[in-house]
Amino acid sequence: MKLYIKIFLISLIPVLFFSCKPNYTREQKTYIASVEKQRADKNLEMQNDTGSPFKRDSSIKFEPLKYYDVDPAFVFKSKLFLYANQDTVVTQGTKGDVRKVVKIGFVNFRHDGKTYKINVYHGVSRTGISYHTIWFTDKTTGDETYGVGRYIDFELHKNPDFVYTIDFNLAYNPYCSYSALYSCSMPTKEDYIDLAIKAGEKKFHH
Repeated sequence: MKLYIKIFLISLIPVLFFSCKPNYTREQKTYIASVEKQRADKNLEMQNDTGSPFKRDSSIKFEPLKYYDVDPAFVFKSKLFLYANQDTVVTQGTKGDVRKVVKIGFVNFRHDGKTYKINVYHGVSRTGISYHTIWFTDKTTGDETYGVGRYIDFELHKNPDFVYTIDFNLAYNPYCSYSALYSCSMPTKEDYIDLAIKAGEKKFHH
């Protein structure tokens, strides 16, 4: 009798395992596969590209970047709400250098019945390249994710009514998270999201 019970319980393990996995739609599965492909491509780039921090800093050894599982629940839609007064914000780099960006507006998203606001910034790199970005910290910061914060690239659209996709699965670490050779802008206190965003890239160094 005991042997029968043991065999029965063992037979339940795969059933319980697969029943706990999310029942994604075909569209969601396609999306997940596309993000996983992007991650695989980025690993190859980090490992082999001459501009990679792993190529420029011989003191660090390449390992595949660490991520949360791709979760469609962390993909949101929002218009960009422009600020009437687009203030210049002085931020600090991780090496103490001073940087200036313009806070142009914000996007928002709802999660578990609560609305969250995220600022969008415009800056110019040291090489003169103009860019727009979101950077943030959240409840995972310093624990499961990089202690300075994470970034999401933002491509500004000319149409003011354009609806943007805010995809936290694409949140990534700046180069300073891998190597001390780099300095990166630190999100401000205003850029904190009071939520555990278990999506995107995790911290590289243990």
